[in-house]
Amino acid sequence: MAQSEGARVSGQRGWVWLVVLLALAAGLYFYLNRSDNANDSGVAGSPGMRGIASMAVPVKVATVTESAVEVVLPAVGTVTALNTVTVTSRVEGELEAVFFQEGETVQAGDFLARIDPRLYQVALDQALGQQAQNQALLKNAQSDLKRYEQLFKQNSLARQQLDTQRALVQQYQGALVSDQAAVDSARLQLEFAQIKAPLSGRVGLRKVDPGNLISAGDADGLLVITQTQPISVLFSLPQAQLPEVRMQLMAGNSLTVVLYDSTNTRELARGKLVSIDNQIDIATGTVRMKAQFANEDEALFPNQFVNVQLVVNTLENALTLPAKAVQQGSIGSFVYRVTDDNTVKVQPIVTGAVQERTVTVLEGLQSGQVVVTEGVDRLRDGAKVEIVEE
Repeated sequence: MAQSEGARVSGQRGWVWLVVLLALAAGLYFYLNRSDNANDSGVAGSPGMRGIASMAVPVKVATVTESAVEVVLPAVGTVTALNTVTVTSRVEGELEAVFFQEGETVQAGDFLARIDPRLYQVALDQALGQQAQNQALLKNAQSDLKRYEQLFKQNSLARQQLDTQRALVQQYQGALVSDQAAVDSARLQLEFAQIKAPLSGRVGLRKVDPGNLISAGDADGLLVITQTQPISVLFSLPQAQLPEVRMQLMAGNSLTVVLYDSTNTRELARGKLVSIDNQIDIATGTVRMKAQFANEDEALFPNQFVNVQLVVNTLENALTLPAKAVQQGSIGSFVYRVTDDNTVKVQPIVTGAVQERTVTVLEGLQSGQVVVTEGVDRLRDGAKVEIVEE
């Protein structure tokens, strides 16, 4: 009876060991199979990919092309009016009328407003009257001088009387010079009653309404004119990038500046770099620069925030492809290159300049080769693909 009980216990232990060994074998098989799948490409794939390797994966592709690529230095800038003028009155008086609409564009010399001119017209008339009076006195004194000179030659007049008459003529001549200055001043004051635009630009909001008494040189002014055609953009670059910019300028090259909107997706304008500040900001380690733009479509507005790209070089015949085609893995940057039999190959590449949506390829690809741009999440080295048209 004891022997039968011992045999039954021994048989149960044998089954337990068998189950343990089978579990260990299954775990080892699963671990090795997962490691093999993960190591097949080194960059993509997941357990179970071998089971669908023969299935064609739908993908979208792009062709590697040759094109001119701009090497740019990015920055953030602020649009600044080329000139800003606060228009004030040079004379005092009642604002009689305005001849501009708020927000409109005016040209240099356009009439903007009128101060009541009557006081200045009276002053001009008075100056002209005084001038006419002295002209008549001078004419009479000159006639007397001619008679005195004849009498003096006949010894009928004392020299002192002749000299006195000559002095009187000179006195009236001096008075006429003063009168002419008074006339010019009065005429200028009358002209100042007509307020003109000192430069071409866009008019801001009106600060004073007709009927108000305004003073000469009022700091607030009547309105503000900003010159927006052309217009400027101020931006800063790190001091480490300054030598590259200066090298291009010293070589006589004109550097293009491209502006994008706040989302950095829509191009707004292209202009030229016109000046660099003469010192580096020690607080930020940057140097300020100014670019100028024609702004014919008035897409740029003063104080507008813009993204700036300063073009410092252009690479001719550079290989480019969409940025979304470039993947990152343990081997670095790579793409899935599509072969002639619609099989993908993991192709390591070396990238260069990165633009908004494109990447320059320095090594690893040739012009005309096809790479996958969409559908890469289901790919592995050697997988079959089906190209889907855009």
